[in-house]
Amino acid sequence: MNPDRFLNHTLRAHPHGDAVARILAAAIDSVEPGSVVAESLSVDGNHLTISGKKVELTGRVSALGIGKAAAAMTGSLAEILGKRLTMGLVVTKRIPESIDPRLEVILGGHPLPDQRSLSAGHRIEEFVRQLKPEDLLICLISGGGSALVSLPKVGVSLQDLQKLTTSLLESGARIDEINILRRQLDRLKGGGLARMVQPAQVVSLILSDVVGNPLETIASGSTVPNPTTSKDAIAVLKRYGLVDKCPPNIMESLQQSEKQTSQSESFEHVQNFIVGSNLIAAQSALKQAAQEGFHPYLLRTDLQGEAREAARDLAIQLRWAWKMGDPAPRPACIIAGGETTVIVRGDGRGGRNTELALASVSELADFPDVMLVTLATDGEDGDTDAAGAVVTGDSWRRGISKDMNSCEFLGRNDSYSYFATLDELLKPGSTGTNVNDLTFLFTF
Repeated sequence: MNPDRFLNHTLRAHPHGDAVARILAAAIDSVEPGSVVAESLSVDGNHLTISGKKVELTGRVSALGIGKAAAAMTGSLAEILGKRLTMGLVVTKRIPESIDPRLEVILGGHPLPDQRSLSAGHRIEEFVRQLKPEDLLICLISGGGSALVSLPKVGVSLQDLQKLTTSLLESGARIDEINILRRQLDRLKGGGLARMVQPAQVVSLILSDVVGNPLETIASGSTVPNPTTSKDAIAVLKRYGLVDKCPPNIMESLQQSEKQTSQSESFEHVQNFIVGSNLIAAQSALKQAAQEGFHPYLLRTDLQGEAREAARDLAIQLRWAWKMGDPAPRPACIIAGGETTVIVRGDGRGGRNTELALASVSELADFPDVMLVTLATDGEDGDTDAAGAVVTGDSWRRGISKDMNSCEFLGRNDSYSYFATLDELLKPGSTGTNVNDLTFLFTF
């Protein structure tokens, strides 16, 4: 990725702006979907080696890509397999500029499932029904898959799922909590895809967009046993006060599932491999930071919670690092990875990364020689064209000079408008990958 794609007002003017842009680009480059697949997989005769583990090729080999990074991941696999690949299907968010002609590409809806997602779900069901017991299905799974593909259980409509997802997102529910419900309400999720494929063998190469990399949560665990139940799903609805607001069909489906006796399932025909994650992106950024002359420090990769609260904690950490040189002396690059949530209170525009950045503006006001940068690794924050924003000790003053009080914008969740006016948004465009978010704390 060209670092210049990250440049905005501050990064163009700051003495270390180009270095910061190169650090951001290094994080994205390290989890480029095609590259992580190529690094994890090789073919030798009748054997496929994945992360050091061999899989014997006895029948046809098919590929199924699901997620924002599906096109690049599946394209890389097709190149590696060559003539070994029999057929392939890709469900993603955007049509790629170029793709192997053997791969059928269809679009799904995101961040909410739509009619395209429903069509994609039915197409996947048709696709995997063609597999024979001796065949191998290689799944390329990445973030966004939960919305891009939908195959609701009988009695649950697409509209029901849309309403439920919107309510959960606006309530500030975490992605792992949302996916507990998705696994209970969709025939492909929670191991559903693996059940359809059985007894054919399944190998999943997974680009994680979930804190801690729990396999059952990434794209709602299509090839992973479901560790949660309908009781857990109902508990999520109760936690956010959504039981009475939930579509009746969904509550009926959950209650019906609760009465059914669970049966043990065998997933011996499935192998899952994590090939890219937030940690890999953070480590690569820190390596680049060291080359740029910064003292690198990984703070955490499990950042969660409400974006405003996370901003307060990170701003305190940044001020302390500048004053005390702890946990790294100046100049420092301190990185926190993860995924926060936003409780929607107003009608403004923005996502969790720009919300976090906006909440830090007042916390860092007039504080010299510091910078906070938020970055959605997929290049898209919420439903905007921004990936995040840059905040310095001067951001508050610049906002006031334009009659903008950051606290007022925060009150209506209008982070995008605030940073757009200051030219502090990061707009690298779609990166083609997705491994959660990164927040960079710089001291100079």
